[in-house]
Amino acid sequence: MGRFERSKMLFGEDFARLQNARVLVCGCGGVGGVCIDTLYRSGVVNLSVVDCDSFELSNQNRQIGSENLGEQKTKVFERLYPGVVGLECRLSAETVETLDVEEFDLVIDSIDDIPAKVALANLCARSGVPLISSMGGARRFDPTQIRVESVWRTKNDPFARKFRYELKRSGFVGDFKCVFSMEIPTKCEGLGSFKAVTAAFGLHLAALAVKNILKCKCSVYHPRVA
Repeated sequence: MGRFERSKMLFGEDFARLQNARVLVCGCGGVGGVCIDTLYRSGVVNLSVVDCDSFELSNQNRQIGSENLGEQKTKVFERLYPGVVGLECRLSAETVETLDVEEFDLVIDSIDDIPAKVALANLCARSGVPLISSMGGARRFDPTQIRVESVWRTKNDPFARKFRYELKRSGFVGDFKCVFSMEIPTKCEGLGSFKAVTAAFGLHLAALAVKNILKCKCSVYHPRVA
């Protein structure tokens, strides 16, 4: 059997849509890395991935590719997934504006910097490119509390609340689906993380991406209704 035979069995004639889809993933960490891995293994091979960091020892509790200490994350992903295009770029509010999102059918946000997330949301809205986004996965234990909802309807996530506030301040008037957790963050020291949660965030993003590509009824982007 070929590499994608199981995917072809599941998706049938629609598998060609996955093969042809052009997807941009912003962030190759614990969430973004699992999302990239899942999409690629499912047949979404036209992937461009953006990150500026190198793998560190502290990444090894959760991040795919983190055995390659000191190497650029994008370079490792290019090697692990032939055909993936890596862009080494520190994602900020300024550099996000340089991304040509119109080249893509879908943009996936797994960035942990709120100004960059806000800039990306506004850029995608202006360009008419669908966006899905990840909220905060740190300081949580329970992957069963992960949900998918409009960015305006998240709960129990201080990171998402700050994101919504900054979106409103920026004048953003759209809507998009995001992955978040209903679990109240624990008061641990620093951004403690658990792969069962961060990986589940990435899997949810990948599932949303596939639904979008296959034109399922559950659209991931639509104009916000006032």
